[in-house]
This record gives sequence, structure tokens and C-alpha cells, in this order.
Amino acid sequence: MVAMTQTMESSVTLTEAAATKVAQLLAAEDQELALRIAVQPGGCAGLRYQLYFDDQSYDGDIVTTYGDVKVVVDDKSAPYLTGATIDFADTISKQGFTIDNPNATGTCACGDSFN
Repeated sequence: MVAMTQTMESSVTLTEAAATKVAQLLAAEDQELALRIAVQPGGCAGLRYQLYFDDQSYDGDIVTTYGDVKVVVDDKSAPYLTGATIDFADTISKQGFTIDNPNATGTCACGDSFN
């Protein structure tokens, strides 16, 4: 059975810096992968983000393409991610991917989860 996906405007925006970094990471892989962004239960505030490379496609997935990078969000995570921006920073004070989500409230002290 083939999973149906939607190609439409995602609820998540990937900055140019993030798209470039993801493309660099994907170039090191020897298979076709997409960046999957999900919201899962966990952390002390109740929800946490997951970003990972995935080769699977599921019913209800929302797929957005940024150049050569496919970003996939499942239909259950999409409402939590509406308006979120994923960026990549590589400075002395900040390194890695960051998520700016206007819907996230009540972040915990560890900075790893939100509600």
C-alpha cells in the first residue's frame, strides 16, 4: 500500500541557513531522505520536537521542498508547528538547529520541551 502525501505549504518555515545545513548533511547520505519534523509527548513541559532524517512516507504527511531539501510534517504535528521557523546557527555562542515557535508556551528550564 502506498501512503498518500500532500504537497502543500507547510506550517514550518526553513531558513536559508537551515536548508543549506540540511542539504550538506543529506549529501553525506547514500539514500534519498527527507527532514521529518514532529511534535511528540515528552519532556517536563509535555511536548518536545523531533528532527530526523526519514525515508518513510505516511498518510497525511505534508511535504514542502526547499531547493533539494524535502521537509515532512505529519498531520498531527502540523497544528503545533504553524508559524514555526527552523534556523541553523554556527557561532561561538550558539550552534545547531533552533526552532522559533510562536505557539510554544511554558518552556521548561532545560529548554528541551514546551506545551
